[in-house]
Amino acid sequence: MAPRPRKWRYCAPFAGDTFYKPRAVPMSSLEVNSLGRDELEAIRLCDLEELDQDKAAGKMNVSRGTVQRLLYSGRKKVADALVGAKALRVVGGDHIVHYPAERFTGMRRRWRHGRRWR
Repeated sequence: MAPRPRKWRYCAPFAGDTFYKPRAVPMSSLEVNSLGRDELEAIRLCDLEELDQDKAAGKMNVSRGTVQRLLYSGRKKVADALVGAKALRVVGGDHIVHYPAERFTGMRRRWRHGRRWR
C-alpha cells in the first residue's frame, strides 16, 4: 500500500540565498545539511514573527504537531550547521504552495470529499 500524499503546505515566497557555508572553508571539505522550505517557514513564523505554534499552523495549513516537528528538525539542522561548521542548503518540495493561507481558508468549509456543501 502506498503512503498517503503529503498535504499542501503554504509558505511565503523565498527570495534569499539557498546555500550558506562558513567563510574561508573549501566546499570540498564541508558536510551539507539540507533545510526544507517548510522547516524554514516554521522557523520564520515562530521565531522571527513570534507567532505561537497554533497560529503558525493555521498560516501553513498543517497541524500544530506538524509545526512542532518542523521546528524541532529545522532548528536542529541550523544549530548543527552553525556549531559544526557545516554548509546549509535550503531545498524546496513538491508539497509547497507559495500563496498566503488566508486566500484559501474558505475552501475547507465549502468543499468536502469533492462535493460542495449546501
